[in-house]
Amino acid sequence: MNGYINRWVQNVSNNKIYIRIIFCSLIVLSSCGYSFRGGGNLPEGIKSLSIKMLENRTSETGAENIFTNDLIYEISSFGKVSLTKEDSADGILTGVIKSMRIDAISHRDSYSSLERRAIVTLSLKLTDPTGRVIWSAKDLSASEDYIVSSDKQTTERNRREAVKTLSKRLAEKVYNRLTDDF
Repeated sequence: MNGYINRWVQNVSNNKIYIRIIFCSLIVLSSCGYSFRGGGNLPEGIKSLSIKMLENRTSETGAENIFTNDLIYEISSFGKVSLTKEDSADGILTGVIKSMRIDAISHRDSYSSLERRAIVTLSLKLTDPTGRVIWSAKDLSASEDYIVSSDKQTTERNRREAVKTLSKRLAEKVYNRLTDDF
């Protein structure tokens, strides 16, 4: 009986080893090909980039500064490209903030809202110095919700913070799309 128990324990131990090997193999095989988006380089080997001030077609005063600055920060923070003046750049990034919409998403009553959503849409184009389009993205959009307060100043501050968050999110999206391996 003792020999039978020893063989059974040994078989169970061997099975645990096989199960672990199979489990680890499945993890390794299932993770193949996984990578973070935007880990590549800019298209066509661009090493220097000029980012022009975005055109603002919205009623949001100063939006062009917020969105352009966040694009500059996002692209320069990874160190894969140097930012330079237009006349010495391999690529020129231009764009338009096409729209900004504010929608009520929950209501206190029929005349006032509890929460609103800011939605921004922009289009961008990357060209070489001759004007040939290398990359473009039309109608990129993002949204951010914010709380409506009974105090108008607080609501306005919440809206501005939502716009800043949108700007950062869109800058990340642009960088990821720009550097997505072609």
